[in-house]
Amino acid sequence: MTLSDLAQNRVSVESTNNLNSHFMSDLVLTNLPPVDKLQDKWLHRKLTTFVALVLAFLYLGSSFAYAQQRTVTGTVTGEGGSPLIGVTVLLKGTSTATATDANGGFSLPVTGNAATLVVSYIGYVTQEVPVGSQSTVNVNLQTDAKALEEVVVVGYGTQRREDVTGSVATISEENFNRGQVTTPEQYLTGRVAGVQITNNGGAPGSGSTIRIRGGASLGASNDPLIVIDGVPVENGTIAGSPNPLSLINPNDIESFNILKDASAAAIYGSRASNGVIIITTKKGQAGERFKVNFSTLGSIYKITDKVDVLSAGEFRDAVMREKGSDQQALLGNADTDWQDQIYRTAFGVDNNLVFSGSVKDLPYRVSLGYLDQQGTLKTGNLKRSSVALNLNPSFLDDHLRVNLNVRGSLSKSRFADQGAIGSAVAFDPTQPVYSDDTRFGGYFEWADGNGPKLLAPRNPLSMLEQRRDEGEAKRSIGNLQLDYRFHFLPELRANLNVGYDISRSEGGTVVAPTLASGYSTGGSRSQYEQERDNKLLDFYLNYAKDITALKSRVDVTAGYSYQSFRTYSPTFATFNEAGDVQLSEPAPFPNEVENALIGFFGRINYTFNDKYVLTANIRRDGSSRFAPDARWGTFPALAFAWRINEEGFLKNVSAISDLKLRVGYGVTGQQDIGSYYPYLARYTFSENTAMYPFGDQFYNSLRPAGYASDIKWEETKQYNLGLDFGFFNGKFSGTVEYYKKETEDLLGTVIPAAGSNLSNSLFTNVGSLESEGVEVTLNFNPISTENLNWNFGVNGTYTDVTITRLTNVDSENSVGSPQGGISGGTGNTAQVHTVGYTPYAFYVYKQVYNEQGNPVEGVYADLNNDGIINQNDLYRYKSPMAPVYLGFSNDLTYKNFNLNFVLRANLGNYVYNNVFSNNGTYQNINRTDFLTNMSRNVLESNFTGSSAEQQRLLSDYYVQNASFLRMDNISLGYNFGKVAREKVNLRLSATVQNVFVITNYKGLDPEVGGGIDNNLYPRSRVFSLGANLDF
Repeated sequence: MTLSDLAQNRVSVESTNNLNSHFMSDLVLTNLPPVDKLQDKWLHRKLTTFVALVLAFLYLGSSFAYAQQRTVTGTVTGEGGSPLIGVTVLLKGTSTATATDANGGFSLPVTGNAATLVVSYIGYVTQEVPVGSQSTVNVNLQTDAKALEEVVVVGYGTQRREDVTGSVATISEENFNRGQVTTPEQYLTGRVAGVQITNNGGAPGSGSTIRIRGGASLGASNDPLIVIDGVPVENGTIAGSPNPLSLINPNDIESFNILKDASAAAIYGSRASNGVIIITTKKGQAGERFKVNFSTLGSIYKITDKVDVLSAGEFRDAVMREKGSDQQALLGNADTDWQDQIYRTAFGVDNNLVFSGSVKDLPYRVSLGYLDQQGTLKTGNLKRSSVALNLNPSFLDDHLRVNLNVRGSLSKSRFADQGAIGSAVAFDPTQPVYSDDTRFGGYFEWADGNGPKLLAPRNPLSMLEQRRDEGEAKRSIGNLQLDYRFHFLPELRANLNVGYDISRSEGGTVVAPTLASGYSTGGSRSQYEQERDNKLLDFYLNYAKDITALKSRVDVTAGYSYQSFRTYSPTFATFNEAGDVQLSEPAPFPNEVENALIGFFGRINYTFNDKYVLTANIRRDGSSRFAPDARWGTFPALAFAWRINEEGFLKNVSAISDLKLRVGYGVTGQQDIGSYYPYLARYTFSENTAMYPFGDQFYNSLRPAGYASDIKWEETKQYNLGLDFGFFNGKFSGTVEYYKKETEDLLGTVIPAAGSNLSNSLFTNVGSLESEGVEVTLNFNPISTENLNWNFGVNGTYTDVTITRLTNVDSENSVGSPQGGISGGTGNTAQVHTVGYTPYAFYVYKQVYNEQGNPVEGVYADLNNDGIINQNDLYRYKSPMAPVYLGFSNDLTYKNFNLNFVLRANLGNYVYNNVFSNNGTYQNINRTDFLTNMSRNVLESNFTGSSAEQQRLLSDYYVQNASFLRMDNISLGYNFGKVAREKVNLRLSATVQNVFVITNYKGLDPEVGGGIDNNLYPRSRVFSLGANLDF
């Protein structure tokens, strides 16, 4: 209320008082009898006196009331004592309100001593402060943790949860998966509808494959864009590291915000087709006292299952039964379980030390981490040291906020030779591990006087012990963010973000001359180095204002982004143990590539009456990866939300706490095309079989490479319809969403017309893809008392993906594009991309079975009825992509105990069992110079291997239903509270990961990325004990 308002109020009061006094005077005087009739002067004087007293009383009363109206001033601060700008200060029971200025100050007129101020601010607990007789009221607001959860991190800023119009999922620390988490994405497994995370195997730090709504590409990357504290990071391979995300300490992560649809992700333009994952790291809090936290987790890793092969006795019986004297003479006398020889019980430890607090207006957090994890495959290990520093001070009376994030890590890995897994499956179990032949380091090998047998499997333990493959990777990610709120216009902010993501790595492999694979060359020594630089500059302006008179809220952002990338990889010659250059290797040459991305972006978010929300995004990107004519692209998005529960017909329905309908459309791109400048005509090195000798050195020849001058990024259009709901004050809440994606200009390999290019295959834009799905998320909080709190959640996703175009000229008779290479034979593939089908559909023969349900060797269905079984009888059968996947999570707290577990299920996914197809016939014991073990399915099929191998390998008998239910982890913890003379808070926990799997799949693990099971590194069951101490 302004001074002019107060003046108008005074005039109004005075006018009213005058009116009342005149009216009362007229009323009294006109009802008196005429004086000449009363003839009583005394009475007349008394009445005149009475009227005068009444008038005086009314005047004094109005003057007293006005005198009680006064101005109260004060300052509103946050937890750290910093002034808060734009805080609403309301006089309770009235519409009189004001907002704090740049110094947190306010001034408000109040009346009487019974007035109460209501002080509210987003992210803080609302306070009601009695005024009494005070003229100065200072208020200190406390952070509202629950309210902060309702603030959602989106691209280039934040939004209130109620203003979000896109599909955004948030997972915070209390909902993370428990146990030994080596890479950040493992926190999310099974927690988010539409997000599928598939473990890449059991190697230390191997990480996972992340797919948001199935991805959007066939030939380019399907990985989501990952943004850490505002820096889009490199997600490509970092040499010397098992996985780029393994260089990030998960203990430093506070939350994940996952942008699933185009309306939410389009602000990232040409990199957002596969969704965006925004990672926010932990920071110090203003006003926080100095704290120390130490956590330690010790883990034991055990292999629970092995490939089911014949034991030594079974193998010996099979050779004696099926083969002749030549093979029988090769049998040994040992009883060796080769898989037991290569695996071990592994141990790991994960320690983290954190210092946090605030020095005046300087909140800080410093963390140190150390991980040491052995592999269950012998000789493998990962050691990672990490450090992180976060500073977020404020200056200029909180107008300038600074956010400094620096994190670095050093990982040292020894990579076990995973080829030993296949050798352990195939090696003859009747042979010993060691022998007296010193040529091979004392290990048994199939050999003669000239050396090891060319096609024989190698001793798997020797492959591990006599080969040393080591790598070291250093990575640092950081940024400096300056956020300035203008003094003269506090609703306007300028944000500058300068960031980087750099890595340096090196490594090498030493092969002993006594290893069978290095015997002919006298061993080998090789090395590599790599440098990767990613530099970022972002600048944007943001204007956010509540327009009370229009019942509106406006939030506008506009900015510019520049990001450059550089990769440098020198190459080195390979030497043998004697120091001689191996002649089969090309001469060394360096490889250095650079590219840049420029973007202009904008977003407007408009809310009317807290019911209707409209969001519009646009980004225009230019990438140097593409030709000048195809370099720029525009990526718009539009979304609308209707908060139905705020409508009058539902507002008083107490059972409904949230009901919001969302609809959105947007266009996103994909510039991660696997090559830096595919539009340029260039030369490439020949294969090693086409080298020229000069002296004692072999040199590669140069040959022209194919190129597509008009290649451009893939483009995805996405539609989204969602309903958010909550009932009974959040006891039951959830989301249902439908989406449809249409990807155009898919990148793929085609055969160009003869003479039209410099290669017989060309990588270019040729295809299109459609996918649609439904996502359901349900959250329950049935019990919430002082001693018992129970939350559980269910999420489910249905998805259907169809290829709609593969070439520029599609033919109904086209088989499609072969995919999914398999072991066995030469150049065989078991999958295909075909128009009208799901990607990676299995392309196989239809096996015929006998009356007992056993497959009949060499007999397949003649699908085209031409009397001949050939490639024209191959058919598309099932897919490795699960059309339905589910997640179940449980969080139960009783007093100081807490129990958590996560279950996942995939339904309808199939896997080609390449272990069975490659090792499941008696053909493995046909040779007369060595023997190879067989998988147990040979006892069921009795396949001799005498039929056409290519047809047998492509039998649908090997395509198996891999639907599964897996318990990923279960954790039990107890909080002891204050111990050690009330100085330390102690919490202990016990966790089991990979608890069980229920499946009909006959292979080692039903969860196989890509759908081809070929001797993958098995996942371990992990038993962990942890302690967490707060000082």
